[in-house]
Amino acid sequence: MDQLLEVKIGCLAGLLVVTLICGLIPAQVRWFQSNMARGKHRRILSFIGCFAAGVFLGACIMHMVADALGDIQEELKKRRQQVNTSGSRGQRDKAASGEPMYPFGELVISAGFFLVFLIESVVLHCCPRAVHSHGDHNTEEDHKDPPESHSSFRAFVLFLSLSFHSVFEGLAIGVQKQETAAIQLCLAVLIHKAIVVFSLALKLVQSGTPARWRLLYLVVFALMSPAGIGVGIGVSLYNSDGTSLAQALLEGVAAGTFLYVTFLEILPYELRSHESPLTKFFFIGLGFSIMAIIAIWA
Repeated sequence: MDQLLEVKIGCLAGLLVVTLICGLIPAQVRWFQSNMARGKHRRILSFIGCFAAGVFLGACIMHMVADALGDIQEELKKRRQQVNTSGSRGQRDKAASGEPMYPFGELVISAGFFLVFLIESVVLHCCPRAVHSHGDHNTEEDHKDPPESHSSFRAFVLFLSLSFHSVFEGLAIGVQKQETAAIQLCLAVLIHKAIVVFSLALKLVQSGTPARWRLLYLVVFALMSPAGIGVGIGVSLYNSDGTSLAQALLEGVAAGTFLYVTFLEILPYELRSHESPLTKFFFIGLGFSIMAIIAIWA
């Protein structure tokens, strides 16, 4: 048990260091600031942005949505088994009939999607001047780029949903009962986190988020997986059905929020650039493929 605890603490420290280093590269290096880019520099940044968009797309579908659906379905199966063993005769017959289950997982993810949609709609309704302050000049460039405050809000939602998911990734490491399984899962999460935090930092830079807030976001994000590992260690000592159900529901809501930002902010933003469509397709596909390959070991 002591050796397993040491392995988990090592995973905690490794995740913290790698996340901070990879997140601070685009956040602190001026080369990645798109407002300074011209010509070839701008094209390179556009391709890096398309790669990041593919990473977010892969993280959304192959990791967050897949994990949320799997966890919610597993919790529902547990409760159906409890009905089979302790429910009334009518409930047991209904559970044993094999009739299709209502898609509760998809409903929870959709709730997360509409939650962000509602919040953003309220912000747009209550603060129209702040959102449209960049469109007063009515130039062509103003119609190409999203308003800075609007984009900053979506960047914050992106940070929040990724942070939720990072907690669950750390939690998965913390509840492992074998050293080999913990190390294998930690390596997969390390690669995943390194690419995602780089892409997150790049998106924060592109959205015009102030430097002090970028640093705060990245530090908090870096602490999420280690915090999840710490919670997982505690959960491995004390576990309850209610806790696992709450975790599955929160993960589903986080997946829904990330789904919204991925398809309504990140991909449209990158696809609006003037670069070659096939080149953009290649880099988006490359980012998605890396996330799909990581999912094999996750």
